[in-house]
Amino acid sequence: MSTRKSTANRPGRLIGIGAILVLLVLMFFSTKIFTGSQATQAAPGAFSPQGFAQEKYESEIAPDIVKRATDIATVSKAIKADAGAAAKQYGVVSGTSPAVYSVKVTGIAGAPDANGLVPVKIDGVPADIKVLVQMGPAVNGTAIRDATGKVDFSQFKNQIDYQNVGAELNNQVKKLVLANVDAKALEGKTVSVIGAFQLINPAAYIVTPVKVDVTK
Repeated sequence: MSTRKSTANRPGRLIGIGAILVLLVLMFFSTKIFTGSQATQAAPGAFSPQGFAQEKYESEIAPDIVKRATDIATVSKAIKADAGAAAKQYGVVSGTSPAVYSVKVTGIAGAPDANGLVPVKIDGVPADIKVLVQMGPAVNGTAIRDATGKVDFSQFKNQIDYQNVGAELNNQVKKLVLANVDAKALEGKTVSVIGAFQLINPAAYIVTPVKVDVTK
């Protein structure tokens, strides 16, 4: 009796096993595997520093820097007199980082150095302070990210995203502000710049521009 029952059930078992194998094969071929950057892009809700920068730069950050901008001669004299008071009046401070200032710069441009920094001679700025404008191709620092106080570390999942947003905002500067500016052709011309700098070196203000106008 038991032998007949086992034999009778064997085809059903084989069919069941075969069905499971077919299902597994179908699942394998219908599953798309992502690796590297594909996985990041495909993940629902994955944060994109580039997307953040593209959305915020023109709509919020650059306009706010323009709105906040104070003549750099005024800012430089205030810093000389009392750096702490100047930071409170004209700057934005994020945590323990040096203050970031939004400024207007108008003066005579010099020749760019090897790093694309263009010196600008400005009336009213103390003689022992150099004003340098980043004209690319490299744009460094986080002045654009930190100038408004609207981009805060607490908004992001980790330090990497926060740093990458700073880099992507600089990329927006390169694309939208500096792409059509020939730094080598600026020497001897009057330039008007609106931008931001972080007070890292009191003897050299390195301004990242959000607006550049050149007088022919």
